[in-house]
Amino acid sequence: MLTVRSALRGFTRSFKTTAVNKSDHGPEGFPGANLPFSINNRYKLCAMFMAFFGSGFSVPFLVLRYHLTK
Repeated sequence: MLTVRSALRGFTRSFKTTAVNKSDHGPEGFPGANLPFSINNRYKLCAMFMAFFGSGFSVPFLVLRYHLTK
């Protein structure tokens, strides 16, 4: 009974410490560090957003125009 209790206590302690160790935000520590693009230049970011969302929004209209002029 004593060994089970000590093993359980050791497991809970190691679980708590690994959870604390793995909860950090990385070495950078600033917002946007994990993104694959830079968010420092707001005009470039706005242009990238407009190109990304605009291309997806315009596809149905371009397909419709293609089929109507066919």
